[in-house]
Amino acid sequence: MKYETITTQPVIAAERFDLRPLRASDAGLIALNAGDIRVARATATIPHPYPPGAAEALIARARAEDRTEDIWAIDATKSGGAELMGLIGLARVDTGQSEIAYWVAPAFWNAGVASAAVEALLAANPQEVRTIFASVFQDNPASARVLTNCGFRYLGDAETFSVARGATVPTWTYTRKMR
Repeated sequence: MKYETITTQPVIAAERFDLRPLRASDAGLIALNAGDIRVARATATIPHPYPPGAAEALIARARAEDRTEDIWAIDATKSGGAELMGLIGLARVDTGQSEIAYWVAPAFWNAGVASAAVEALLAANPQEVRTIFASVFQDNPASARVLTNCGFRYLGDAETFSVARGATVPTWTYTRKMR
């Protein structure tokens, strides 16, 4: 696979919040929310318990000049809301293709945050890709609904290892053509 280096990352405006690059001051809220077992178990990569320094390491990777992934904070301060409601990212998987991943803090579940964040990222298409992929655990139908409501189409079943669960978990894979 060919990976491209990403050197710029825009702020993306949505109605209720902005998607903005991570900053050092996000570490505490990332650690708090990613440390919630409900968040960690819904992702492949977040460990539980969340180790000290993991949030700072994530921020450093997200800000690195040679990164192949953009990660945004879902920041609602412009509308008087929380500074970090979750994270959303796009990782390059091949030329013209990226994979989207996101998590929302439990305090903001069932409020349309994930759908609005995915819609804003798709509308901006900051990596100018042709195709975006996504996968969700089969025991997380809410995340699957976010994807289908945002125009993703079911591609097939797969499985991936969940660090928090310490097990391989069945997934549904989705795709969305961008142009």
